[in-house]
Amino acid sequence: MKVVILAGGFGTRLSEFTDVIPKPMAKVGDKPIIWHVMNIFAKYGHNDFYIACGYKSEVIKDYFLNYRSLNSDFSIDLSNGQIKIHNNETEDWKITLVDTGRDTMTGGRVKRLQRYVDNDKFFLTYGDGLADIDINSLLDFHVNHKKLATVTAVRPAARFGELNIKDNVVKTFQEKPQITQGWINGGFFVLESEFLDFIKGDATVLEKEPLEKVTSMGELMAYTHEGFWQCMDTKRDLDLLNEMWSSKTNPW
Repeated sequence: MKVVILAGGFGTRLSEFTDVIPKPMAKVGDKPIIWHVMNIFAKYGHNDFYIACGYKSEVIKDYFLNYRSLNSDFSIDLSNGQIKIHNNETEDWKITLVDTGRDTMTGGRVKRLQRYVDNDKFFLTYGDGLADIDINSLLDFHVNHKKLATVTAVRPAARFGELNIKDNVVKTFQEKPQITQGWINGGFFVLESEFLDFIKGDATVLEKEPLEKVTSMGELMAYTHEGFWQCMDTKRDLDLLNEMWSSKTNPW
């Protein structure tokens, strides 16, 4: 099934990097985070990707255009330009990169990909969030409830330690536990193509009018994911993901 990835935002809270590169190109290990997002889907057999580019789209396009040479040893004959790849161990992915406009909002970016998703359901996620989610279980959940849209609901880790206090006595102390109450939008949507009818144009924010409308209609279902989920909004988040990757404790 087709996978749409939003990768066009400015990433202002990660300005240490996004002055030079778009946010999805910030590296976790030796690969940009968008590669890790794509690999989550590919592990479950979904490798037809549609990337909605915007801010600094040329960086993402250059990366995938030159992906084989960047990730392989090769020889080049400068006299005629012939290139020989020595280790052709690249991913079996089909990638379509679409420039959806520098200032287009999230909903507008999805709408601009309408001609690529045809008249079928599709996955949609952000280019900066990782999880150990079972993609096919998510899809089965969506197919079974027969509604227009599914969003993955997650409980993120708290930024600070959590104290359980009674009569000024600390009963429990947990360093940055997972939040036990309240769910948030974790991305990893499954959407029917009819959902696109609720997006008016470039100025539409996905998380406002379209999702609010289908919610009021009873057409938005939540796939609850209790496992690992981590977005990359700040340098602290990026450092955490890199620490997990380098120590080989990454759950995704």
